[in-house]
Amino acid sequence: MYQMRRIPMRDLGRKVTRNRKGKLRIWPLLLFGAYLIYYFASHQETVPVTGRTQLIDISRQQEIALGLSSYREILSQEDVIGSGPEVKMLRNVAKRVAAVVDAKDMQWEFNLIRSEQANAFALPGGKVAVYTGILPITQNEDGLATVLGHEIAHAVARHGAERMAHQRLTQVGTLAVGASIGDMEVNTQRIVLGALGIGSRFGILLPYSRKHESEADYIGLIYLAKACFNPEEAPLLWERMAEANRSTPPEFMSTHPAPSTRISQFREWMPEAKRIFTAHCKS
Repeated sequence: MYQMRRIPMRDLGRKVTRNRKGKLRIWPLLLFGAYLIYYFASHQETVPVTGRTQLIDISRQQEIALGLSSYREILSQEDVIGSGPEVKMLRNVAKRVAAVVDAKDMQWEFNLIRSEQANAFALPGGKVAVYTGILPITQNEDGLATVLGHEIAHAVARHGAERMAHQRLTQVGTLAVGASIGDMEVNTQRIVLGALGIGSRFGILLPYSRKHESEADYIGLIYLAKACFNPEEAPLLWERMAEANRSTPPEFMSTHPAPSTRISQFREWMPEAKRIFTAHCKS
């Protein structure tokens, strides 16, 4: 009679791992490709001013509700300045810039937060906040208009919603790749997924973020010129920003273009901004 040999469970696990063929399953990638085509075709929007086609998969109402909720939560945790000359200047400049924006669904709100941060942010629906730490760098109304024009442009261009769509698409793509390499050895799967994560971050998400920042710079420049602020202050502002913050990471690792890149772009766009300024502000 034949005797059945018992194999320890740990050896069985090793044998299963060794017997994996390492073949790539094609069907998850094909399904993802078909989904990608449908997704892009059915979620197209156009960015105002630039005319760029963008990918957005939530309604404006959903986006505005998310922005309002986040804005209220942030303000509840910050030292919001209710009145004073700085608040008055902020709201006067913001009112002038917002007045030239063709976005009737925006519910503009501008607040000043006491903080050493040299920063500002915009959330969907027109919710904008500026930190007092940036005011010594803006120096004047034209510099502040540059910052506000940039943040207003983010809201109008719906950059937040577009980033959410890109992140969702990246997640679905990662799941598809994970399913396609499911028969490979565990170490191989880790290597592939790790490389995919790095590639999507540095090849897709960060470049798109920098593209959004440059687009907001351009749109904001057009807005401030139409609002009769001096567009030539924009590159000067970024010269001061570069001087105030010398520890910026390399551009390819950052969500924002390098200050030198932004200054160069503003110089490139300046003739157009000056023509707009002259046409709207003859006096």
